[in-house]
Amino acid sequence: MSRFDTVILDIGNVLVDFCWKEHIDSFGFDKDIKERIAKASVLSDDWNEFDRGAISEDEIIERFVANDPGIEAEIRRTYADITTLLKQYEGAKPFINKLKSMGLKVLYLSNFSEKAERECAKELDFLPLTDGGILSWNVKLIKPDPKIYKMLIDMYDLEPSRCIFFDDTPRNVEGARKCGFSAEVFVSYDEALKLITQ
Repeated sequence: MSRFDTVILDIGNVLVDFCWKEHIDSFGFDKDIKERIAKASVLSDDWNEFDRGAISEDEIIERFVANDPGIEAEIRRTYADITTLLKQYEGAKPFINKLKSMGLKVLYLSNFSEKAERECAKELDFLPLTDGGILSWNVKLIKPDPKIYKMLIDMYDLEPSRCIFFDDTPRNVEGARKCGFSAEVFVSYDEALKLITQ
């Protein structure tokens, strides 16, 4: 049994491996170029805007290029197709199914771009197993903005004290706690189950 009735899961580094380093590596660029691509894109503040979805994908790529115009061709090549940016964890579906078998509602709350949802759809085939959730680009908000947590509460008529949230990013965990959720940094499925059932 659990004192919770709802488990809320981040997606990146909880249900899928956000393997951006491997994605960049796959193009065969030298070490310096790879580091510059990362700094101009996934490690920049503009990546948050990618997930927020308030501006077009073309404009996001232009921002990445503007961060390091000297590697424009490499940046465009890297983000033309991001199907290898995510890889589903082997235990993702069994974990969701286990939670459902315990009678728990399972929701997702993730900072996620439209491009990633579209191009990595194969790696997200666990989504229909859940009871729903929010991808940030759909609502133009990103964690840890309290508005996105409150939107989830309202959308699914949640009682925060009966919910536990797992995320790989401490600031997002703290944001959830401020909105009344129990929240923990995700370590493993086994550890999460212990926290859910304690």
